[in-house]
Amino acid sequence: MAKLEERQALPEEDLRDFFREMLLIRRFEEKVEERFRAGELPGFLHVAIGQEAVAVGVCRALEERDVMASTHRAHGHTLARGTPPNALMAELYGKVEGCSRGYGGSMHLYDVERGNLGANAVVGGGLPGIVGAALAFKLRGEDRVALAFFGDGATNIGTFHESLNLAQLWGVPAVFVCEDNHWAESTPASQHLPIRDLEQRAVAYGMESTKVDGQDVEAVYGATAQALEHARSGRGPFFLLCETYRLVGHYVGDPQVYRPKDELARLRETEDPIDKLRERLGLSDEEVEEVDREVTGIVETSVEFAKNGTDPEPGDALKNVYA
Repeated sequence: MAKLEERQALPEEDLRDFFREMLLIRRFEEKVEERFRAGELPGFLHVAIGQEAVAVGVCRALEERDVMASTHRAHGHTLARGTPPNALMAELYGKVEGCSRGYGGSMHLYDVERGNLGANAVVGGGLPGIVGAALAFKLRGEDRVALAFFGDGATNIGTFHESLNLAQLWGVPAVFVCEDNHWAESTPASQHLPIRDLEQRAVAYGMESTKVDGQDVEAVYGATAQALEHARSGRGPFFLLCETYRLVGHYVGDPQVYRPKDELARLRETEDPIDKLRERLGLSDEEVEEVDREVTGIVETSVEFAKNGTDPEPGDALKNVYA
């Protein structure tokens, strides 16, 4: 376990920028949930309400030249990595103007131009690719880091262990970010994890690791910066455990009968990362309302942009097929 270094507090201006980004993600997720329930969006939908501090804290620490792989819950990561809301919303509507030209949708979106190697509906599916990217960076002598997001449930998947084992063996510049929201879909950690402290997963492979409060965006940013510095300096991979909370169901429409009756209300009251940052900054109602109006307008514009987008041609379905 690596001890977090003492870092100078971020300027208030940066934290206010983080607040705006987190609120944008929240309003975006609420809007796509609304449009999904209205029957406008196809497929399944997994929103990241409650986990915004991890997305913003991690992605804001990445350098432009770095790459990442996301999970089935990818909208927050994608926005925080710099994909414009218009392009992301268009992708969810399956339009050519989408960041993946309509091929990806919610669970398979990607934006290679911005270092997003893709979301993945396969649990832990992004991990091997990130190890491969990090190995390429090492062999080419490139000053780049590859980062993978995944949940606590993915630590039971074979590719998780294979990826960490090879990453440590080869000493590649990779960072593994575990978003531990304590639920593997609907299964509580107590029923699917043989160990309580997930940092021990990394210890088993001799990998440096640390744990951070995933509801504190500044703490996440600082821990990620440390992890990236470790990997970039040639000291091998790093495991970052972010303790976070999913303040919604696993998917839109999830009845959540597996949760204790009072848990969700309690967590929304005590663990909302946006409320925590607002309180820390001492933002007034007027200041919050001003930011809220701005980001809500951006989200509303993205919906209109998507609805007016271009539907792909049927023949496009046969493009980019290699096997």
